[in-house]
Amino acid sequence: MTAESKELSELEARLGLPVDGALLEQALTHRSYAYEHGGLPTNERLEFLGDSVLGLVVTDALYRRHPDLSEGQLAKLRAAVVNMRALAGVGRSLRLGDFLRLGRGEEATGGRDKASILADTVEALIGAVYVDCGIDEATALVHRLVDDLIDVSATLGAGLDWKTSLQEFASRHALGVPEYQVSEEGPDHEKVFTAEVLLSGTVHGTGQGRSKKEAEANAAELAWSALNEQIGPEVADAPDSSDTSGASVTSDTSEASNTSDTSHDAVSEKPGARAGRGQGGAPADGA
Repeated sequence: MTAESKELSELEARLGLPVDGALLEQALTHRSYAYEHGGLPTNERLEFLGDSVLGLVVTDALYRRHPDLSEGQLAKLRAAVVNMRALAGVGRSLRLGDFLRLGRGEEATGGRDKASILADTVEALIGAVYVDCGIDEATALVHRLVDDLIDVSATLGAGLDWKTSLQEFASRHALGVPEYQVSEEGPDHEKVFTAEVLLSGTVHGTGQGRSKKEAEANAAELAWSALNEQIGPEVADAPDSSDTSGASVTSDTSEASNTSDTSHDAVSEKPGARAGRGQGGAPADGA
């Protein structure tokens, strides 16, 4: 057994099932690695597939567990589960950073703990399991990975439209109108946008994403979370979440050097997919 195959067997043990080796390697291959190695297959197609499988399984679970909630409320719970920060946390629990195939640039800039890469890889692994083992095994894997998040989704705050949630919160507390400042860096094939959201001239959240829209949503999510901690639980400010327990959302300041998240995601990008992707100031390619 080679060192690489031994490592993959360790990952399979963490996933709880064997997966075709070639698919597993592809699920771990970031496009930066593929670019440096002559155009190997990347994990992006598997990520695309896994995102859909993940969304279906989580939607089904929420539908069955909350028979009295409206479509809009269910969508918000789903967005609280399937976002970049949440999925990056899943990736860290699997220690995916140990297995990623990254290019030198990503390696040098902390890519093994970058939330967007970890979240995308979780989805790619789900896609690989679906292709190799079928929907039943993929469903079981999703439940193993995110059931705890599903159980607490009603306490996780907004998720579908963070910019609107932040604007409503700011209006309610007379904080002013949120303003966004966006910058971009990187080559065209790996463009990264960074957004800061300001209230009365003070930065309250900074988020990153693959589009301006995603970066602004991520910044708004983290600002909303941080302000909830500072001012007090205001889950009612999240659309259709007035019937939740009122627990606040904590901001994840560990992502200061990268992107979480929710919104794929976290995140987000797609409503109900990765909604929260960013970093705190003071939450599924998810564009």
